[in-house]
Amino acid sequence: METALANEYLRLSRDAATHQPLAYLRLRRAIRNVVEHRDIEPGQALPSERDLSRALSLSRVTVRKAIAGLVEEGILTQRHGAGTFVAERIIKPMSRLTSFTEDLRARGLNPRSEFFERGIGEVTPEESMAMNLSPGALVARLHRVRYARDEPLAIERTVVPASVLPDPLLVHDSLYEVLESLGCRPRRALQRLRAVSLGAQQARLLHVPTGSAGLNIERRSFLDDGRVVEFTTSWYRGDIYDFVAELQTD
Repeated sequence: METALANEYLRLSRDAATHQPLAYLRLRRAIRNVVEHRDIEPGQALPSERDLSRALSLSRVTVRKAIAGLVEEGILTQRHGAGTFVAERIIKPMSRLTSFTEDLRARGLNPRSEFFERGIGEVTPEESMAMNLSPGALVARLHRVRYARDEPLAIERTVVPASVLPDPLLVHDSLYEVLESLGCRPRRALQRLRAVSLGAQQARLLHVPTGSAGLNIERRSFLDDGRVVEFTTSWYRGDIYDFVAELQTD
């Protein structure tokens, strides 16, 4: 990887059409290019600042500044005491209704959840409107952080009618697997995505700096008969997740 990066940096230095007089911006572009060309794979470590400085005849301050910009963009990630790595982005197609657990298992990752709440309560006015439930109806609430291995990826607040999920303690990882076992797996869903800046508490739970880019996703899932079976609000790390939709003409 060091050789590929050195060659790309030299190419950018010599290319009059793309020449950037500031060395840290040239290096930032070079690293971005080798990542996009897959000369370095997601999850792979970059050479150390010292090695890059020596190989490219740059100061460590220049190297550090170039890397810092790519960390802010989510292209690189830094782990304390371990180094700098190419971010492992998760591509989530929006054409199929799958669960968080199913998505990560399909990628060979190990999903798990850390729960803050699993209980039954009375529906709130907002939940009542979103789920077409009568005031006073009971719902199961799940509030948790979702992990891949030991990396936090998302915060979820989920509401399910208690008539569908009378015991929320049944849910350990995949809500959809539990709903399927109860004969109530969702068949379609409506989602709304918004770009957000993560607040202090959200950033702390997701192990990112306050103000980091995130995705706020609101999902309502339906049974075949039209009943709303799930109302979930999630906050995803923007440095890891990409949501992709396929578009076609008529």
